[in-house]
Amino acid sequence: MRDEVKDLLDLGLERKRLFVHGVQLQVGAVPGEADDYRFVMGSSLNWPPIASPTRTGLNAPTSSTGAALWTLEGLRGVDPVLGLALLTVLAVVLADWLHRHARLPRACGHMLVGALASPLVLALLPRTKLDGWKPLIDLAIAVLVFELGTRIRPRWLIDNPALAVTSVLEGLLAGAAVMASLMLMGVPLLSAAVAGSVAMSTSPVVTLAVLHESRPRGQVTERLLLMTAINSVLAMLLLKVWHVVAASAAADAATATAGGLYVVAGSFLLGAACGLLLELLSRRLRGTSAMPVLQIGLVTIASLLAVQWTLSPLLALLAAGVVARSRMRHGLTVEPQLGSAGAALGVVLFVCLGLLLTLDRLLDLWPWVGAIIAARAVGKGIGVALLARPSGLGWRQALALTIALQPMSSLAVLLAADTFAWASQLPGMDQAALQALLIATSLMQLTGPLWTTIALRSAAREADGESTR
Repeated sequence: MRDEVKDLLDLGLERKRLFVHGVQLQVGAVPGEADDYRFVMGSSLNWPPIASPTRTGLNAPTSSTGAALWTLEGLRGVDPVLGLALLTVLAVVLADWLHRHARLPRACGHMLVGALASPLVLALLPRTKLDGWKPLIDLAIAVLVFELGTRIRPRWLIDNPALAVTSVLEGLLAGAAVMASLMLMGVPLLSAAVAGSVAMSTSPVVTLAVLHESRPRGQVTERLLLMTAINSVLAMLLLKVWHVVAASAAADAATATAGGLYVVAGSFLLGAACGLLLELLSRRLRGTSAMPVLQIGLVTIASLLAVQWTLSPLLALLAAGVVARSRMRHGLTVEPQLGSAGAALGVVLFVCLGLLLTLDRLLDLWPWVGAIIAARAVGKGIGVALLARPSGLGWRQALALTIALQPMSSLAVLLAADTFAWASQLPGMDQAALQALLIATSLMQLTGPLWTTIALRSAAREADGESTR
């Protein structure tokens, strides 16, 4: 490079700018020393020096706001897809660390990361940006609901009538208790009824997440799966009937009944068709790696068709799982969450559930929130205890089952919705009662894995190789 500069000076160039290999050079003859030259980078031989641009390394990653990606402002302005991917990676690492050192269920760690990134704490990802992820979240829920259906044994309800009555009674008593307690506190009748309907259900997502992790076996576990499916269906049916009544200008019993029958019959037929189709298509695929792909594909089809035909995705997917199991029996192999792809969707699901948690107005509404949680626990406890002995359940097992049923669920609302906005799905409901219901659901959903884990490990002694006594 020095030789190139000297050649230019020898040609009589007094003061020129030269770019050699992309670097700007200022070259020129020093006055009074015609045969001498100086090699200068980024400055002039004459004074004052000519300013030159400073060379820097690679630019730091920035968000859409221009802030560095590792700053709080930069994280808030990051693309939603990248933001959720970063949260998912963090959730996997933190949940595993908490599970190893504090024995906290991994689902709690996943939701905790989402809660930290929510408007509750750091406000890294607004809830409105999650609407684009709704189809993916619905698929994650659908996978778990289908798996729940494959683990249900309807024949058990016929062989044990007391268990069948208990499965319906615990949900109805929980809903009635919540409804009555809210009405005593001044909540309008219809709003209290909606809150009671939502409070009936136990979260199938939380239940299966704990079961995948602790792998319990026993009476309490099997009854928990069965009652979770039944009370979720009951909650969905009552909400569908409420929607029909609220949407009808001349609402009457006949209209509500017809709407409920359409939802039940249509959802069951759709689920049965998907279950039979799974049996037909799997005859040549059994034992191959293509089975989980086939199952996920049929689950997606059933879920989308149910939404398009205004049916219940929850009931359709449960029916598909039950029919597939009854037809294929031990020939049906269902991996937890339908394989690694479903497991990844499950982590994203729990992160999003954490992002959707809300505690707004908790200080004002805490009496209503406490009433919902307490009345629901009492209702489920009474429902389980009334027929515990006739159904073959001991008192310790009944207590464990009551505790395991505590995680609340919003799936009956979310699966039928286009967005994550509850208010748009429950028109006409009292806003204070709705917010109290949201807070109660948030609290029991975030702590739900702990309740279920404690019930199955400590009370029922069915997890970690312990046997029920």
